[in-house]
Amino acid sequence: MISNQILQSTIEGIKNISRVELCVTDVEGKVLVTTFPEVEISQNDIVTFAQSQADPDHENYQFFKVYDEHQLEYILVVKGGNDDIHLIGKMVTFQIQGLLTAYKERFDKDNFIKNLLLDNLLLVDIYNRAKKLHIEVEARRLVFILETNPDKNSGALESVKSLLGTKSGDFITAVDEKNIIIVKELAPGEDYAQMNKVAATILEAAGRDEEGKTHVAYGTIVKEIKEVSRSYKEARMAMDVGKIFSAENDIYAYSSLGIGRLIYQLPIPLCKMFIKEIFGNKSPDDFDEETLTTINKFFENSLNVSETSRQLYIHRNTLVYRLDKLQKSTGLDLRVFEDAITFKIALMVVQYMKYMETLDY
Repeated sequence: MISNQILQSTIEGIKNISRVELCVTDVEGKVLVTTFPEVEISQNDIVTFAQSQADPDHENYQFFKVYDEHQLEYILVVKGGNDDIHLIGKMVTFQIQGLLTAYKERFDKDNFIKNLLLDNLLLVDIYNRAKKLHIEVEARRLVFILETNPDKNSGALESVKSLLGTKSGDFITAVDEKNIIIVKELAPGEDYAQMNKVAATILEAAGRDEEGKTHVAYGTIVKEIKEVSRSYKEARMAMDVGKIFSAENDIYAYSSLGIGRLIYQLPIPLCKMFIKEIFGNKSPDDFDEETLTTINKFFENSLNVSETSRQLYIHRNTLVYRLDKLQKSTGLDLRVFEDAITFKIALMVVQYMKYMETLDY
């Protein structure tokens, strides 16, 4: 079914060109859209026409049936009784039938893409349906996920469609009230640098919100239609992992997740066992803010004592004292690369566990 808004704009556009009044009803005679306020024919006349093969006898109006394939979908009423009006009616009928076909194909493509993303199709069905819907099978594609705050931006889907929907090879669909999926077809030569710019553009189109609930994540580039679901799963993981370990950012790329991608797949009991082995009965939450700031800044500066002390505005010996104190309490010397890696992973595991606890609620 075509939306009434599209139908209305269509018949108004035709009226502006032809100067002919038009009305579209359903098969039960209910007016859906019209360019004139009052129809001088009864609902019964329209129903009778819909159910019969003969044209109604009415000197001021002409009736036309609009089919969706072989099913009667609409009744078109054209004001006027001469041959020119009849020709216009035929043309409008053809136009509406073309809209029905386009909308049906669009719906079928949307449905196909959703099932493709969710792995609901057999391999043979993927290729058969793609061919039927005229979707290129071998094309470079990448999946973006836009997560929005539905309370702040209900028009995000339309904004993104206006931005990217002009290219026939791109598909944009909403899977729920806050997640929009964009399957983008890449031009030759486009790479991840360009895709990061596209992600930023999508974010701007959707509109950032102050609560930090708008994010864009994307998977890796795939070369065949059957691999699109993999890029979607990667984008989904990138969204989750990004929000855990890079909460300060709003664009997450699967290819840049690093070790966080591995930690995200660890079972919680194994994480708890690892943390207990590293910290014993303590927890990183027990560290004071000064210690945590020192640790994070030390990691940011690649274990460089001089640069870290400079950025913290403290004497080098003060930093060494803090590191020695941390070594005594944990048994890990962050100046030793292996110990630093262990400590960094432990902090990330704690972040992951905290995030999973919030999901449980």
